[in-house]
Amino acid sequence: MSAQLPKGRAPSIRDVARLAGVSHQTVSRVLNNHPSIRESTKARIMQVMEDMQYRPNLAARALVTRHSRTIGVLCAAGAQYGPANSIAAIEDAARAAGYYVNTANLAAVDPESISGALRHLMDQEIEGLVVIAPQVRVFDVLAKMSMDVPYVSLQSTAAGGHRALSGDQIEGARLATRHLIELGHQEIIHVAGPQDWIEAEARMQGFLDEVDSAELQTHPPILGDWTAEFGYHAGRELLSTREFTAVFAANDHMALGLLHAFRDAGRDVPRDISVVGFDDIVDARHFCPPLTTVRQDYAEIGRRAVSLLLGEVDGDPVVSTEPIRPVFVIRDSTAPVRARGPSPLRKRY
Repeated sequence: MSAQLPKGRAPSIRDVARLAGVSHQTVSRVLNNHPSIRESTKARIMQVMEDMQYRPNLAARALVTRHSRTIGVLCAAGAQYGPANSIAAIEDAARAAGYYVNTANLAAVDPESISGALRHLMDQEIEGLVVIAPQVRVFDVLAKMSMDVPYVSLQSTAAGGHRALSGDQIEGARLATRHLIELGHQEIIHVAGPQDWIEAEARMQGFLDEVDSAELQTHPPILGDWTAEFGYHAGRELLSTREFTAVFAANDHMALGLLHAFRDAGRDVPRDISVVGFDDIVDARHFCPPLTTVRQDYAEIGRRAVSLLLGEVDGDPVVSTEPIRPVFVIRDSTAPVRARGPSPLRKRY
């Protein structure tokens, strides 16, 4: 059918109408899901649009309908495993619902950059916003801005009248720490994420809660930056300054760096030191050794975000905001503690 068009010109709504044998107003009603169109007519028009590879002009539709059918995503770290997977799920779910996604990645997280990215999204006439920037300063800026669209945040806590979706960060950290304790480890170090990240704070809290419940000595957590490079240097430093038998890293990339540092120093994992990560990135099973870690369902979090946001847009929020329980995955990077030296240190009162 597209062969009937002048060469080099994209099909228009009037081309669709002509080939489907209907008026362009009828095609417009189909595009806007008007209930008055018969199913047979709708099916014929949809088939013509598919055959012609017709794509509606979003700007024109927004002017006519006052709806852009666009969701904005504000992301502070698109290169990180969790945000990247959540965005992919958001795009799939939005597309299935007839929506488009416009993503603004923050190069920096200063107030000017955050407010600028938000203004950019609002200029696109978005109908709702997903925030994948779990840093306190992002929500400080949001609280000061006049947001006239609903928004949902991922991997944060609900505040400021919005809804939050996340995996249960505290429970995941407790599962990781409990696993090490049950293997007999009592000198456990936590390599945490950046201090201003809400999810890093929650994982550190879970670690401290579990250590406290077991009445073990609390070693000061080390604040990292999510990267394998930091994990490597932290591992080298730990070996020269601390006595420990296990490390719980706040994400798998820092755990990878730790494994590298311990191997370079001639320490065997898990015979000498056990290591646990968090996220279960796709390569975690191929680390040397394969990494014991906490798996989060980022795809489900992304799908729920779209359902919740569209429910907010339609005035019918029906999606549960209960934290999604993580799954603990045991591989080869953890083992029972080896008996060595004096009895382990206990919590001091």
